[in-house]
Amino acid sequence: MGTVFSFDIRDQRTPVLHAALREAVVRLHHVDEVFSTYRPDSVISRLGRGELRLQQCPQEVRDVLALCASAERTTGGWFSDRAGGTLDPSGLVKGWAVEHASRILAEAGARNTCVNGGGDLRLTGEPAPGTPWHIGVAHPLRPGELCTLVTGRDLAIATSGTAERGAHILDPRRGTPAAGPASVTVVGPGLTLTDAYATAAFAMGERARDWLESLDGYEGFAVTRDGGSWRTSGFPEAAVTAPTAQRGGT
Repeated sequence: MGTVFSFDIRDQRTPVLHAALREAVVRLHHVDEVFSTYRPDSVISRLGRGELRLQQCPQEVRDVLALCASAERTTGGWFSDRAGGTLDPSGLVKGWAVEHASRILAEAGARNTCVNGGGDLRLTGEPAPGTPWHIGVAHPLRPGELCTLVTGRDLAIATSGTAERGAHILDPRRGTPAAGPASVTVVGPGLTLTDAYATAAFAMGERARDWLESLDGYEGFAVTRDGGSWRTSGFPEAAVTAPTAQRGGT
């Protein structure tokens, strides 16, 4: 998927858990083979070129495209798997893949994990008894600095912006690079939709704050292009900076 994945598992390492970790890694490679827009032989590339019909695709492809359609409806069209005129569900697939990897670990008995896919994270439990996860979000305008610190248990965090990959998020209504803020971070219960909503919120620009406030179970934080920031009323920002923190944000 063109990015780095990492696993932070705070549970006792057992043979079953080691096997689950291997299974999760294999699963991520499989998702890349099926959904990569950079692989001409991937199912999603062949579907986009019209070489396959949707009915000929694996069920997982149909499931992902159905989730994309649902996200498009919820966002009023600001999320789209065809924003650039070609089929590209990448704005949802990474979060969906991380969610599946996290679930594989949970089914093997892991209760306290952080799965990080390129700065988008799915957290379960806590890193130490009585201590929530502390997630530092990279500042999009000040390399090496954090713009906010999120704390919590059992949550998902996704950030969309231009700091790492440039203007790669498109305005689906125009097909041109979105003129959003420097970055938008969305926190929610699961990473599949949290990832898609972060993409949509970036594309929305100034509309994003009110839209995120209207969503049940999701909160947002943004750094504006002039260096300012805003957050929704329930954004779970830490009161103090933790000495050690996982790092999120793209």
